[in-house]
Amino acid sequence: MSIFNFTDEQSLGEVRSVETSRITVRVTDGQRLQKARVGRLVAIQLMGDEWLIGIIERVWRHPVELPTLPEADPSADLAAVPQEENGVSISLVGTYRARDGQRKDTFTRAVFILPEINRPVFPIEEKSLEDFMGILSASSKADAAAPLKVGTYTLDGKASAYIDGDKLFQRHAALLGSTGSGKSFTVASILEQSAQLPHANIVVFDLHGEYSSMKFASHYRIAGIGDLKAKKDGAIFLPFWLLNYDEMQSLFVDRSEESAPNQASELMKQVVELKKKSIEGLGKHDLLDGFTVDTPVPYRLADLIEAIAEKDKEMVQGSKGEKQGPLFGKLTRFLNRISVKTKDRRYAFMYQAPAEYETYEALHQLAEKLLGTGIQQDGINPGIKIVDFSEVPSDILPVVVGLVARIVYQIQFWSSPGTDGDARHPIVLVCDEAHLYLPSGAASIGPMEKRALENFERIAKEGRKYGVGLMVVSQRPSDVSTTILSQCSNIISLRLANKTDQAVVRQLLPESLEGLMEVLPTLDVGEAVVVGDATLLPTRIKMSKPKHEPRSATIPFWSRWATPKAEVDLVAAVENMRRQSRAQED
Repeated sequence: MSIFNFTDEQSLGEVRSVETSRITVRVTDGQRLQKARVGRLVAIQLMGDEWLIGIIERVWRHPVELPTLPEADPSADLAAVPQEENGVSISLVGTYRARDGQRKDTFTRAVFILPEINRPVFPIEEKSLEDFMGILSASSKADAAAPLKVGTYTLDGKASAYIDGDKLFQRHAALLGSTGSGKSFTVASILEQSAQLPHANIVVFDLHGEYSSMKFASHYRIAGIGDLKAKKDGAIFLPFWLLNYDEMQSLFVDRSEESAPNQASELMKQVVELKKKSIEGLGKHDLLDGFTVDTPVPYRLADLIEAIAEKDKEMVQGSKGEKQGPLFGKLTRFLNRISVKTKDRRYAFMYQAPAEYETYEALHQLAEKLLGTGIQQDGINPGIKIVDFSEVPSDILPVVVGLVARIVYQIQFWSSPGTDGDARHPIVLVCDEAHLYLPSGAASIGPMEKRALENFERIAKEGRKYGVGLMVVSQRPSDVSTTILSQCSNIISLRLANKTDQAVVRQLLPESLEGLMEVLPTLDVGEAVVVGDATLLPTRIKMSKPKHEPRSATIPFWSRWATPKAEVDLVAAVENMRRQSRAQED
């Protein structure tokens, strides 16, 4: 038996026109028009207990200009002439069936049959709404291979909202919203539930240390200056030899210089020679068969500088005696640039890594940290890894984040797929504050941002094949690469006030669902419009709050000023600034 039992008096109006996935409804009664609200669900009966479900996206009331009557006919009844034209635009989102084979009360996103003209349209409200949302919740949970509870439906707060965890990550997701809209606690909520899975595998790029309060996760951070003296727990060094050739170019070669081609060429030549010597010294002769300039094997930075310096001062034998070599004096600026950067302690995590990171096994250990999982102990899931990038200098941040992402992707790429192609253990990269290192407008960005962008764009396009998913988190979608966002088949959009940002999100959606985006500026904190492959019904959802809230809450200025002041150790803050580290000295 169907949950819908409408009478003619409950009808909103009749179908007036039908497009592919959008219909318009003629509403003859002004009182009935009051039931039509943007975002409300409606039902249209097809055959028997099969109903089309739609979302109201537009409501209008247009006055009709009365005809000019001849003076000779004063008896004409003006009351019989319609004085306004009322209508509703509806986007079709799926089909409800009271019985589908052996299953009862099912909902699917497919629209099998379009409605006939003059079919009555009924608003879903009160008891019908409660029943339908309950069915939707149950169907979402049943249909999802790995259901993930994200909150409750705004239309009915009693109905839990589930999304398909498989489709959410394997087809990439974008979590968008203005500052203070609830992005961080939405991420934290998803991480909390992921931590309940024994073999979860997620790496979070935490740019501001917001997720340090997540007690259920393994915490790492890119090493700061304070870790040179004594490495603290969780510190990660990324030695320079992990950089590929393009990344090294972006760091060391100034393309504006006339000798830039010579610098790039010599850099490649010397790196290749040093890596070959390293491989031979390690006795790993089998690596030479597939060796390239990007093969990650350790070598000494001092040897690279020395080799380039020799070329910069090289004298060669000419017909009349010694003469300056072809690169004499053309590599001086290049050498100065390398020397300055490698001595800068802000970049110590890359150029001044401890000796243990100069070994062949260092990459094995890094891979274990980034891609490893394990048995939960003391409530900590080792598969949920939060990497703190807050102490990485902003000028090198894109390269560093891109480097970590590239290492994860390449290790996953080269891991054995197994006999059935399912041996790879899937991993998700959560890219918090993505606009800082995945910018739009590739033509105008610098070489560092370009390298990071290339790494992530490849993951967005090809990662699904190798078990690498992306969740892009940003407060400014208009500043994020459109190439990456276009690969996100799931959109979780919290409040967005900026029209440019709203336009970007609207472009990511099917034309039939663009009307949903009109509510973005009016969403409450923690309320989101969820659209995509992972959800059955594109609709508004009140996202669940996590138990462990991130440290991203906006500081209440006025209230703080009105209460007793907390003691602030300004001297310690100054000293931290001088040390470029928040880590306390022993």
